[in-house]
Amino acid sequence: MDPITGLALGRIVVGAVSFVSPGLAARLFLLNPTANPQLGYMSRLFGSREVVLGGLTLAATGSARRQLVQVGVAVDSADALTGVVSAASGKVSKPAGLLLTAVAAAAIATGVKELQG
Repeated sequence: MDPITGLALGRIVVGAVSFVSPGLAARLFLLNPTANPQLGYMSRLFGSREVVLGGLTLAATGSARRQLVQVGVAVDSADALTGVVSAASGKVSKPAGLLLTAVAAAAIATGVKELQG
């Protein structure tokens, strides 16, 4: 499996879990859904975005696929920055911020490597 297909499938899985079971997704990302009942709403927004971006990337070819990878890198960059800022401000724990940032950074690295490739 090529890395972009793997990344797209990963987006779909993470997105589906976030949409279908936001509490589980929150716990997997070391967040506390009990402390913030609105987290489910935001998790579903995130989940739907990831499923759509992953699905479109899987279906696309050529320059359209490349552009979707660029969109993914931009989205993942925003996610990584959010993880750093949230941990630094104490909005999430340091371990949660590290995990959130690391997941986004891995996706960025995969996308950038494939765009250069």
